[in-house]
Amino acid sequence: MTTEKLYYEDQYIRSFTSNLLKQDKDENGRFYIVLEKTAFYPTGGGQPHDIGTINGINVDDVVEVDGEIRHFIEKPIGEQNECNCDINWERRFDHMQQHAGQHILSAAFEEAYGYKTISFHLGKEICTIDLDIAKLTEEEADAVEKLANHIIIENLPIDAKWVTESELEHYSLRKELSVSENIRLVIIPNFDHNGCGGTHPSSTGQVQSLKILQWEKQKKHTRVQFVCGKRVTTQLSQKQKVIQSLTGVLNAPQDKMEEAVNRIMKQSKELEKNLEELKNKLLDYEASMLIHEQQTVDNIKIVKKIFHNYPIPDLQKLARIIVKKTNDVLVFFINEQEDKLQFVCAKGSELPFNMNEVVKRNIPPINGKGGGNDSFAQGGGEKVLSANQLMGELIGSALTLKNEKYS
Repeated sequence: MTTEKLYYEDQYIRSFTSNLLKQDKDENGRFYIVLEKTAFYPTGGGQPHDIGTINGINVDDVVEVDGEIRHFIEKPIGEQNECNCDINWERRFDHMQQHAGQHILSAAFEEAYGYKTISFHLGKEICTIDLDIAKLTEEEADAVEKLANHIIIENLPIDAKWVTESELEHYSLRKELSVSENIRLVIIPNFDHNGCGGTHPSSTGQVQSLKILQWEKQKKHTRVQFVCGKRVTTQLSQKQKVIQSLTGVLNAPQDKMEEAVNRIMKQSKELEKNLEELKNKLLDYEASMLIHEQQTVDNIKIVKKIFHNYPIPDLQKLARIIVKKTNDVLVFFINEQEDKLQFVCAKGSELPFNMNEVVKRNIPPINGKGGGNDSFAQGGGEKVLSANQLMGELIGSALTLKNEKYS
């Protein structure tokens, strides 16, 4: 059931009427209708589908299945034969601008440096192309952007025509075609010839402008982010608001903003360094206090404490400071949180205990996990025991292992 494709006859159609050919559900239970003719563009060729209304009912998806254009609607349309259709023109024209902009940008990369585009994505806010190169310089990106905007300002025509495979020899195509029938070329004279089934404005000037935002390495390729048309002014507006806000926060004009940020970053690193030094001093003091409060159990010196919502990295550092200060002590720390328990076990160098084995014996009861080595180990799990119960189990396991080893 082939649908006449009005979007290829005139991509500027915003409203139209058509006869209803079919109404059904797909395998997921979504309602769809098929029209005799349609200007709704279905997802394909890197371009998202159109949205709009049919007889006042929202169209939220459009796909083509074997020449049948399915319009997915929120609810059944009724029994009326004639359908009044309206396309969301703002979305459609945005897609036309971005798609044409991609043609221009890809052609500009190839024209200036021979860099080929291997993929294109038209996103809701940002568009991307992947270039078949490992690295892109700022100078190259600036030159390509300048060339692309020159083509836009020239207001060259953008023509679309259907050709046969034998006619392709008359055109210098930017990339190989994936089809051999129903070949549609989109042409910008003396600049770009490309097979494409998408919608585009009738001239490059209607793209308005193009801006490369950034690029990043993607495996062996380079992904370039860009926007065209209204999206350029949207990006400019968003960034201007951020700059205006930061101008007040940093107490610096725009041209001095980078200098102000670098100064603040330097100050922040110095403060972080000072804070780390103070924290280390505090941990060293706390370690000395805990050593002073140590207990002796079965002739073994033990430092133990239950903490609440204490950073585990600090507990690890505290335990290591203690066993460095005194080499004949066992250390057991538990960090109690709302729904879990974490623990750290350490020993002085003169003691024959195996802290990893202590951890292994105590993680099953709390459905936990952990590990380490003879001198230092840690674990954690569910709060199925109280912190005091777990502390007793840890110390008991250590003493049991000692007795087993020397019995």
